[in-house]
Amino acid sequence: MDRAEIVHQNFLNRVGSGDLPLALGQTTPLEAALTAPMMVEMFRSQVLSRQLDRTSRKLQARGEGFYTIGSSGHEGNAAVAAALRLGDMAFLHYRDAAFQIQRATQAQGQTPAWDMLLSFVASSDDPISGGRHKVLGSKALNIPPQTSTIASHLPKAVGAAYSVALAAKIKPQHQQMADDAIVHCSFGDASANHSTAQGAINTACWTAYQGIAMPLLFVCEDNGIGISTKTPDGWIQASMAARPALKYFHCSGLDLVETYHVARQAADYVRRRRKPAFLHMGTVRLYGHAGSDVQTAYLSKQDVEAEEANDPLLHSARRLMENAGMSSEDILAIYNDVDAQCSRVAEVATKRAKLSTSKGVMASLVPPARHCKAGNGPSAETRTATFGADAKTMGNPQHMARLLNWALTDLMLDHDEIVMAGEDIGPKGGVYNVSSKLHARFGARRVINTLLDEQSILGLAIGLAHNGMVPIPEIQFLAYLHNAEDQVRGEAATLSFFSNGQFTNPMVIRIAGLGYQKGFGGHFHNDNSLAVLRDIPGLIIACPSNGADAVQMMRECVRLAREEQRLIAFVEPIALYMTRDLHTEKDGLWTSIYQNPGEGKAIKLGDVGQYGEGTDIAIVSYGNGYFLSRQAEKILTEDHGLRCRVIDLHWLAPLSEEALLSAIEPCANVLVVDECRITGSQSEALMTLLAEHTPSEQKNARIAADDSFIPLGRAATVTLPGRDSIVAAALELTGAGI
Repeated sequence: MDRAEIVHQNFLNRVGSGDLPLALGQTTPLEAALTAPMMVEMFRSQVLSRQLDRTSRKLQARGEGFYTIGSSGHEGNAAVAAALRLGDMAFLHYRDAAFQIQRATQAQGQTPAWDMLLSFVASSDDPISGGRHKVLGSKALNIPPQTSTIASHLPKAVGAAYSVALAAKIKPQHQQMADDAIVHCSFGDASANHSTAQGAINTACWTAYQGIAMPLLFVCEDNGIGISTKTPDGWIQASMAARPALKYFHCSGLDLVETYHVARQAADYVRRRRKPAFLHMGTVRLYGHAGSDVQTAYLSKQDVEAEEANDPLLHSARRLMENAGMSSEDILAIYNDVDAQCSRVAEVATKRAKLSTSKGVMASLVPPARHCKAGNGPSAETRTATFGADAKTMGNPQHMARLLNWALTDLMLDHDEIVMAGEDIGPKGGVYNVSSKLHARFGARRVINTLLDEQSILGLAIGLAHNGMVPIPEIQFLAYLHNAEDQVRGEAATLSFFSNGQFTNPMVIRIAGLGYQKGFGGHFHNDNSLAVLRDIPGLIIACPSNGADAVQMMRECVRLAREEQRLIAFVEPIALYMTRDLHTEKDGLWTSIYQNPGEGKAIKLGDVGQYGEGTDIAIVSYGNGYFLSRQAEKILTEDHGLRCRVIDLHWLAPLSEEALLSAIEPCANVLVVDECRITGSQSEALMTLLAEHTPSEQKNARIAADDSFIPLGRAATVTLPGRDSIVAAALELTGAGI
């Protein structure tokens, strides 16, 4: 017999006969400040969560529902929700349906049964995801959506908690949380062992240890097992109770009164002290992990039945009979009424509209634009004072690193909600001095020196964006992104998609990277692969090749983040940071005079750059490849008589197809120069585009890096395209070298 039906019949039989489990705690409703109506309300939330699980299983059996992770056994988190405020942002464990249902009682006009059943049947009327996934989440309830999270939501919860005190000082236009709000983040005991969880908890403690506000309530729902792997007895308490700067609380999530009482204490501690707390809540897991999982495949029947005997709804029934004056008939009436309600609503939900087109599915990949106030427009005196000695050198040509620094300074002067964060970006000014002096100019609140953990850096940025800031986090080296890529792919990039555009986390992620550094070798500091970014839907990838373009592109990226709520990766070629010369020593052709805000030609998303008007060959590249192609162009023109044009892509995603095709249209030959590895590089997409959209008489070719890691020293560039290899490829393509 299906375990869900066994649990269901056990509840009916045991409540009906008064065979209820023994009390687990001594806390009285009076001590917990819990009234009888409040207890009944929480019980209704628990029952609705349970009956929705049962209904979901029935829908799946009929082919009208889909894979889901149930909340049965974890209904105690309804009491946690009751202990918090509606304005406390909540990042939920996937078993927290009862939390969302209970929170719905704090807002007007909420219909949690209807909303969740629309999600279960993947209807496009689902108010959170628009039919894209079965997720918990609600804009009205301040619950950003989460899919099957394995601790990946903890870093952004830390960031959101950090943002509360920061927003109180900065007051961003789109601030979402009150100054006294706290952030709730729940997860399972198995997820607590994940490196992402460990890193996030460590970051929260590291921050609070320094006296910095961190109003964050971690809730670990401990059911003693992760899919089929048991958690050692006492492990969560042993590993969490003595963490520095983290207050530990424990309760039995099976006891409604005790859970509410302890959750209130923990929430009050976090709200008053502005320090993190860890609420360790004991639960049970009913039915198995998810979907078709059968617990008896790895647990004994006795173990399964012992868990079922501790059904939290049975414990709640005992509390209601002892402390709220309810009879078994009253309790069963609620249970059966909610069951009937779920069945009725499910029948209607199955008939609602579904997503049916690619356009409909993808509609929320790009968030809706939002109104933003104009920038501060600082006075000339303020701007001059902020730039200090740098103001005297602005009329002189500068390299990319310096120009980017000045662009960031102007942007931060103009927009108070911009916050930078990263390793060593503070007083040191970053490894390459791009953030030099910004810490002194804007202070530690807006230029945050983080600990060395990329997951925490990106999580911080996502959390800041949740509360109205425009973060500019820095990843120190491109390869370091691999330590935290899921924070971009699985968290930041999916938020608008799974919330139907209701939640967004706009930011500009600065990433120093790419090859051609002779002082660094290996795969960690000298990395020439953008593949990890290229396949993320909705992500914009910007890659400037020179300082003047970097300034204009950074301004456009900040506009895209502020006004269009976009997520952007701004890839900065390290080898070009300090480059001044193009052809000969001291020619200064790769430097530019800084263009103040409003000056110069703007580079909008989709614009490509072009040097030369020749039609014999178009060389298409970006970053270091564009720099090398410009060197090659001089030789091709002067020594071989070829009329060339060199195209700078600027934007690698979305690819500027129309602009690129227009730029190369008059040319007889097109050579793609890609500094990334031939497998998985931008050149693959470019060659496909050329094959599909250019006339057959136009000849196309590419040159890209070998599929190799980059070595140290003199060999650092031998696997990469160079000036001479570009010249050779161009001559071969055009036949000019014959």
